[in-house]
Amino acid sequence: MPCGVRGSACKAGWNMRRHEIPPELNSAKHEAVEQLLGRAPVVRSRRTWAVRAYPDHNVVGVGVGQKIKRGRAIKRRCVRIYVERKIPLAALPSNAILPERVNGVETDVIQAGHFRAHLPDVPAGQKRLRPARPGCSIGFKFPEAQSGDLMSGTLGAVVESDGTRYLLSNNHVLANENSLPAGTPIFQPGLLDGGNPASDTIAMLSQFIALTANAPNSVDCAIAALVDASAVAPPILPKVGRLKSSEPIDAVEGMAVEKTGRATGYTTGAVFDVSATISVQFDLGMLTFADQILIRGDAGLFSDGGDSGSLVVDVASGCATGLVIGGSTQFAIANHITDVLQALNVKLVC
Repeated sequence: MPCGVRGSACKAGWNMRRHEIPPELNSAKHEAVEQLLGRAPVVRSRRTWAVRAYPDHNVVGVGVGQKIKRGRAIKRRCVRIYVERKIPLAALPSNAILPERVNGVETDVIQAGHFRAHLPDVPAGQKRLRPARPGCSIGFKFPEAQSGDLMSGTLGAVVESDGTRYLLSNNHVLANENSLPAGTPIFQPGLLDGGNPASDTIAMLSQFIALTANAPNSVDCAIAALVDASAVAPPILPKVGRLKSSEPIDAVEGMAVEKTGRATGYTTGAVFDVSATISVQFDLGMLTFADQILIRGDAGLFSDGGDSGSLVVDVASGCATGLVIGGSTQFAIANHITDVLQALNVKLVC
């Protein structure tokens, strides 16, 4: 099936690709970003006994889509204002009330939780796999100054450029948020999952797109050149199966998607937003990511700690659409895979 066509969940006219967002809606979204997220990112303190009501602390993102009423999408396009916690209007100070309209466009306030990069908290029972395959545990070794730290993330896909094959995942999974040099060994499984630095090197870090706190980011991605191409089986994601094409498909609001990740394994969900600007917590600080995909899981979380780097696949077409970078208690956040492939100048192997 060609990946340029829409999946069965996509209803023409209301469920939009990002390039189909009407100019007036896009303009209102950008105005809301400037009003609510345009200042320097706020360091949000974590209080267990108080809710931070003011937008500087409570607003975590701005997006677009259909308005949600009583848990269901209705045919009214709006600017979505994502908050860490939704607070009853009667409890808000007058100067903390969010706008009902921006540039004449209706808004919708949606509880999203606190977004953070998906690094793992505990081992996930992953094993050494040869051949390895997308969805499995990978990671780097921290330098000596952090010798007590362990990590693991997810191998998203195998990609290639000029005949060389690479592992694809996030910058924070392969390059430790800009800090590792080219040639750094990448292990399968990651060391948190029992990888052995002496025997489990599967690739070498080749390239990453730098993360920045000074401007909006569009991708969190990196590649590592395979040490032995036969040690990885690229086309197969457990339960997802073989990608139907090396060409990606644009995410569309309402699209049914699936992924396989190191922490939560196989999960399904639906695209909730195709052009969200979100504040995401990294070790580097609170970073802004523009024009992102938000995904809501069908049964619990779509992704969790250790799933960073997972490839998001459109169920209907079997084509890739996103790359998970993190999430909250409500949503996973993913880069558009087209942006990732263009930034790294690579092509998916299927």
